[in-house]
Amino acid sequence: MLWLMSYNFSLITERLIINPLSASDNQFILELLNTDGWIKFIGNRHIHSLEDATTYIQKVVSTEHLVYWTVKIKEGEKPIGIITFIKRDYLDHQDIGFAFLPAFSKKGYAFEATTAVLQKLNLEYNLSYILATTKPENLASITLLKKIGLVFQKELEVGNEMLNVYEASLSK
Repeated sequence: MLWLMSYNFSLITERLIINPLSASDNQFILELLNTDGWIKFIGNRHIHSLEDATTYIQKVVSTEHLVYWTVKIKEGEKPIGIITFIKRDYLDHQDIGFAFLPAFSKKGYAFEATTAVLQKLNLEYNLSYILATTKPENLASITLLKKIGLVFQKELEVGNEMLNVYEASLSK
């Protein structure tokens, strides 16, 4: 649990507030996990009620090597997305991820939030290397991964699906 606690930070950017995921985010998680993009590119988590969303959040926050931050617009503090930081068994380094509600895509929020989290990880936690995975058909995620400086490393089969693995050295 020490790993989890060490990354339990909050950030404020020009337009956003980024806080660790909490039980109070259950309505937002219910909405996000049922978007077409989440189901298509991340997978159906079968979250169909506020109770399901609360249980999902409890599982996330109690799992070591897994951190989610909720991204909110400063004005009104409306939740619009998440940033994830995960040490997956099948990867050598931590994996950064993101998911945003469709109404808030292509507005630079994911770039702003992901960049802020990566800068904090690099500066304060001396994280010098990061990976990201995405399905090859997820062109929006691939575009953002490249924009934040990650480059294609390899294709990897996990379960019965192919993933593209991207990498970056944060010390550059």
